Amino acid sequence: MSKTTPKRVLIMPTAEENKKIVTAAKKDPDAKPLTAAQLKGMVPLKSVRGRPKSENKKLLVSVRYSPEVLAYFKGTGEGWQSRMDGVLREYVSKQGPRRRA
Repeated sequence: MSKTTPKRVLIMPTAEENKKIVTAAKKDPDAKPLTAAQLKGMVPLKSVRGRPKSENKKLLVSVRYSPEVLAYFKGTGEGWQSRMDGVLREYVSKQGPRRRA
């Protein structure tokens, strides 16, 4: 929310207003109240949105590649970054442990 926009105030209905709202909702055939089982099974939207969390988290880095290398991998279509990662991981696995100088 912008610093210049005032915060919105949420006005809750009174008990009497809430009773009228619930009564009207129960009369609406298209607005059936949730059952206790449905309410219990609900989860926050935040927990089901987006990509599933991976056990092998990847690191975000900035790296420069030659134009030919990028053109080749991008030319293989969608998922080119994952294929590039696979090629590099295969190379690393064939090299074996590396000693530090």
